[in-house]
Amino acid sequence: MKIEQWFRHPAGIVISAVVATMLWGSAMPIIKIGYEDLGIGAADYGAQWLFAGYRFTLAGLLLIIFHYLVTRRTATTEHRKKLGKARLSRLALIQTFLQYLLLYVGLSYSTGIQGSIIVGSTSLFQMLSVRFVNSAERLTVMKITGLLLGFLGIAAVGIGKGDLSLSFGWGELLLLGSALFGGVGNVLAKQESRHEPVLSLTGRQMALGGILLIVVSVPMVGAAPFAINGTLFMYLLYLAVLSAVGFGIWNTIMKYNDVGRVSMYLFLIPVFGVILSSILLGEQMSGWVGISLSLVVSGILIVNRSVTVKTMVSRAKGDTQHS
Repeated sequence: MKIEQWFRHPAGIVISAVVATMLWGSAMPIIKIGYEDLGIGAADYGAQWLFAGYRFTLAGLLLIIFHYLVTRRTATTEHRKKLGKARLSRLALIQTFLQYLLLYVGLSYSTGIQGSIIVGSTSLFQMLSVRFVNSAERLTVMKITGLLLGFLGIAAVGIGKGDLSLSFGWGELLLLGSALFGGVGNVLAKQESRHEPVLSLTGRQMALGGILLIVVSVPMVGAAPFAINGTLFMYLLYLAVLSAVGFGIWNTIMKYNDVGRVSMYLFLIPVFGVILSSILLGEQMSGWVGISLSLVVSGILIVNRSVTVKTMVSRAKGDTQHS
């Protein structure tokens, strides 16, 4: 099965999206463990941004190397296409630099569940921003229903943890900005993937975004505020591979599918985050996680059903016009 066939097939979409969101969900507990081992405090923004900068630069380089090794065997004119510097810089600025610059600070000022709910709004921003790229993508009643179920699913996690609050301050505003840049960045990556292979595009923008994070943070904390040892390398390598594989898969899913069809899967990130935090950090997990997962999956099914019905109707109209 070719790559495009896999990422367009229902089973391929589900498996790929679950793998990507599970990887992203594992990032938060691993980052928490890494910060503790490396002595990075909750308010050490410079060190956090530097750590993120090293992570995304390494992730980008890994993708670039992997793409080079693959295309050496299957070199074509299409594979050699590269996005212009200005458009690549715009993508790196939005999808990596601004998204994570705001995310790390926002999380420090917000409760875990509020952060998860707001970050979950990336799905909504994807659906809204794609309208500027493709007017055929509409925010239908079924999609809105799916989004509401997704938000309710994340809220259910908060009820189970006893951490559901309704305050809104600077932390939440920064997280909302991060979700906005994440949603717009994902749609922008989908658009630009028409001009450059996904792995190359993702690797180059991540490396550039990581370098920008390093440039911002080095004047604040220096180039090495934490010990350079095997522990640092272990965390960086895992998080870099996680980012490379997660973004590589997700950007490929986005390239071959309607944004409205796949955006709902992003609600799985905080659900997996809670489950994996329970396993890795020993945090308590209640039965509400099952309810949360059920709500999110229900939202995914509703949205995908509406997209399937829409496709069938469009094909039927096409057949009628040709007959």
